[in-house]
Amino acid sequence: MTKPSLPELLHAAVAAVGGTERPGQVSMAEAVAEAVDDNAHLLVQAGTGTGKSLGYLVPALAHGERVVVATATLALQRQLVERDLPRTVEALHPLLRRRPQFAMLKGRSNYLCLHRLHEGAPQDEEEGLFDQFEAAAPSSKLGQDLLRLRDWSDETETGDRDDLTPGVSDRAWAQISVSSRECIGATKCAYGAECFAEAARERAKLADVVVTNHALLAIDAIEGAPVLPKHEVLIVDEAHELVSRVTGVATGELTPGQVNRAVRRAAKLVNEKAADALLTASEGFERVMELALPGRLEEVPEDLGYALMALRDAARTVISALGGTRDKSVQDEDAVRKQAMASVESIHGVAERITQGSEYDVVWYERHDRFGASVRVAPLSVSGLLREKLFADRSVVLTSATLKLGGDFNGVGASLGLAPEGTAGDDIPQWKGLDVGSPFDYPKQGILYVARHLDTPGREGSRTDMLDELAELVEAAGGRTLGLFSSMRAAQAAAEEMRGRQDKPVLLQGEETLGELIKNFAADPETCLFGTLSLWQGVDVPGPSCQLVVMDRIPFPRPDDPLMSARQKAVEEAGGNGFMAVAATHAALLMAQGAGRLVRAMGDKGVVAVLDPRLANARYGSYLRASLPDFWYTTDRNQARRSLAAIDAAAKTAQ
Repeated sequence: MTKPSLPELLHAAVAAVGGTERPGQVSMAEAVAEAVDDNAHLLVQAGTGTGKSLGYLVPALAHGERVVVATATLALQRQLVERDLPRTVEALHPLLRRRPQFAMLKGRSNYLCLHRLHEGAPQDEEEGLFDQFEAAAPSSKLGQDLLRLRDWSDETETGDRDDLTPGVSDRAWAQISVSSRECIGATKCAYGAECFAEAARERAKLADVVVTNHALLAIDAIEGAPVLPKHEVLIVDEAHELVSRVTGVATGELTPGQVNRAVRRAAKLVNEKAADALLTASEGFERVMELALPGRLEEVPEDLGYALMALRDAARTVISALGGTRDKSVQDEDAVRKQAMASVESIHGVAERITQGSEYDVVWYERHDRFGASVRVAPLSVSGLLREKLFADRSVVLTSATLKLGGDFNGVGASLGLAPEGTAGDDIPQWKGLDVGSPFDYPKQGILYVARHLDTPGREGSRTDMLDELAELVEAAGGRTLGLFSSMRAAQAAAEEMRGRQDKPVLLQGEETLGELIKNFAADPETCLFGTLSLWQGVDVPGPSCQLVVMDRIPFPRPDDPLMSARQKAVEEAGGNGFMAVAATHAALLMAQGAGRLVRAMGDKGVVAVLDPRLANARYGSYLRASLPDFWYTTDRNQARRSLAAIDAAAKTAQ
């Protein structure tokens, strides 16, 4: 039998999921197949509605080697594992004459730990174990969550937190889960044979396609201990998120509370001298942190340096002592010791990293209203790490609706450690960029309106002219508005103002869970939804409920953001344009994602309104506009209102 062609396979898969074949999807599938066959690297921008998951799954399954697919969001992981992969495998089976296996793999703390569920969590304040089920009042929210988790443990096949609906609080989940550092290991654990996390790893080892998340991909790359099974092809979906997720994994943090917990956990397991040294170092660190003011530390202050060296040395002593101590009064000593070891090793690692003072790290103080002060350390750049760890020994495909900024892929490529497209060299990963477009007719379906007449937004103070403009736009649109704000304070002020001025319902992020807010927004076309960062990327509401997307200002990083400002300065010192490479790229990515909320289906129409005149007037405005969908562009406020009123009238007629 002749080998089935890629168009045949794609046609079968698209029919199986009830989709429509798109030219962009075909182009993408062909390019992915070519990259995988040539062991090459590919960046693909595929707009909303292209069907990009099938555009990479079909050629990957046809290739026959093991593939890892890493995504940023839980929603896409679920879509792949519960919908796209089962249907695609079923559709391709007769043609491929094999049935590829697939599995989901997450970090260990995402799975219920049977040992902790049955034996209890090691107690911080006292000896022995803490039975969380007895300690939590049955009538309390925590008590109810824990009882539900105990019942769920008997019926779940995966132990995966995301399979539990409705979910439980982070506090409840922490009582019955462990991190990889806290796990005592399957061979030592009485429940090792039934362990959900181990079962997930075993399934992944046997699978042809392993679906995971960016964080686990980063841990696999950074920590050197392989978590993912060996694979020949890596596909990174939602790739615009990868750099920030890898940065998050590579960021270390120390807080007085975290250090105090480590002291309590270790105290019963080491000799008095070692315990006292860690306690003294902890108290010294706490005193320093009481005076900490938020901001970057270009050099580690002397008092912080001494406190961290004392912590590092005391932690090292405790780690050595923990290995040999056996305390007969401690129940389930393996679990208690493992948890203590994980806490102390984490403190030792961060303290040592900051005291070593690498020029490639950025150190800063943060202060949180609820949790107090912390000292944090993050890599100045993850591009070198990604170039070395991501693009070696496998074909890598990176895809997203927003990878092409300012007209090319080089900005995103640079953040991933890639030289400009077409650059040759022995140690330089070769890659190609491909924009397969979108099935949507953006110039006919959407308008980009920039309120050129408004005052340039300042750092502080209310923007009364912006709020007046917002009120008029919302009125013209008949509600139907998604408001994307650069800060929570701005979103709250706008929501309060709109609620006072008109009778359209205004939902505000933080007043309900994100899922509930989006559901309520979609259900009532007259409703507005206002919020900040997660709304710029997480809202998919096709139809008449979202016909106006408003951005209050260009979302540049805050000037006092320690990491972003350090990255900008580093580019400038190397002779580059720090503002364009860091701040403008950050803003372009967010604006492209935000503008992408407007047109989600073939019949959608509406306006993206940017209430920041710099998008029209500033020199960098053209770069930012070139990163957005190709909407019809205007700065005429009357045109924007007339268009919104017409779209509102058409939607009401259609109802």
